[in-house]
Amino acid sequence: MNAPERVFLPDIQSTPDHRAIAIDRVGIRGLRHPIKVAALDRGAIATVAMVDMSVALPAALKGTHMSRFLEVLQAHDAALDVMALPGLLRAMLRRLDARKGALSLRFPYFVMKRAPVSGVESLMDYDVCLRAEGDADDLELAIEVAVPVTSLCPCSKEISAYGAHNQRSVVTISATLALPLNPEDLIAMAERAASCELFGLLKRPDEKYVTERAYDNPKFVEDLVRDVALDLERDPRVEAYRVASENFESIHNHSAYAAIEHDKRVA
Repeated sequence: MNAPERVFLPDIQSTPDHRAIAIDRVGIRGLRHPIKVAALDRGAIATVAMVDMSVALPAALKGTHMSRFLEVLQAHDAALDVMALPGLLRAMLRRLDARKGALSLRFPYFVMKRAPVSGVESLMDYDVCLRAEGDADDLELAIEVAVPVTSLCPCSKEISAYGAHNQRSVVTISATLALPLNPEDLIAMAERAASCELFGLLKRPDEKYVTERAYDNPKFVEDLVRDVALDLERDPRVEAYRVASENFESIHNHSAYAAIEHDKRVA
């Protein structure tokens, strides 16, 4: 079989654009891709990420080369954590011949947890997002976790003769980093602030413990975000943060919600 004849194919993306309007971000979104994540004390774990990658496009160029984003991602075989993102971002900028860019990877992250009384172990899943944005010399790193917890209503406990209503809540923490920080660190902040943390597997003695723990530790949605914010304020690894909680109310057909944002770099 003869080799295919070489044919000149025009590179339309690299042609000039007469409108002279720069584009802030152009790239790919919603790419599902297998990755390895560096996990605290557990080496590398395999997961699947939803990936967004983009670069700034100068006004003079018509388009970017979309296939090159995948080439960069597939060439990166090492385990990822938030401190590995600068290398990946710089590789993307070099391959796309771009000055600025952004990338994010959102994926399920599993932590082995031990039940509080029986000690039985089970996996608990959390949603984690790693983000990097900027140029080769000045970039911003961020990590986000979504942590399901239990919250028990202080008002309901105070006014009711037979227990109190509680519900599952999701605490979402997004932190811009000055120093390395693991997902487990933010997960622990959210779980400490809750009425009680969640577990994948519980035996009856554990169920008794978590029920009574929540009853002894009631929290409004406002309490959740304030207590997490106190931890974030004290943590020197965090430059800026946003913490939010959504409580999926068990006695209403709507959620209770609260959020706090603070940039510690701004006086």
